[in-house]
Amino acid sequence: MYEPQEDSYLLLKHVKELAFGKVIDVGTGSGIQAEGAAMSPNVNQVYAVDIDEKAISELKKKEFCQGENCKVTPLHSDLFANVSGKFDTIIFNPPYLPFEDDDKDTSLDGGEQGHELIEEFLNQAKKHLTPGGLILMVFSSRTGKEEVDKAIKKQGYKHELLEQKSLAFFEELYAYRITIA
Repeated sequence: MYEPQEDSYLLLKHVKELAFGKVIDVGTGSGIQAEGAAMSPNVNQVYAVDIDEKAISELKKKEFCQGENCKVTPLHSDLFANVSGKFDTIIFNPPYLPFEDDDKDTSLDGGEQGHELIEEFLNQAKKHLTPGGLILMVFSSRTGKEEVDKAIKKQGYKHELLEQKSLAFFEELYAYRITIA
């Protein structure tokens, strides 16, 4: 399970500000984005999905997932495989690092080049985004910003750079708002 890092907190800032309606947090990991969305008065319901069954099990134990007024529904799913319906806000803090060896870590590895999982997500997300809905996503320059931008355009989306943050070792983080073009 991916523990919150700089990318998580960068995305969280924008989730708290922009998430609305029915929300899905794809690849929820620790649940930080789902929790942030659930705190917003503009959010009605949050689905928190992850491929890691342990992450979903741990999420169900968290205080913000307890009680009858809980807005968060944890669900085991590989991207949208076990998900139906449409969402006003789709949150994605993907594994975006290039896959470097045979010891694949689903919380970090985004494919051989780092952007393959983002491309698959963008392809699937179209079927689950309401008209007027938005995708909030964060990724690293190590993923290949140009490749991500091309994938966004290829899938019929447009994007807005919400924030860029510099990290050590010449790495940049990008927080995007993505909508249907």
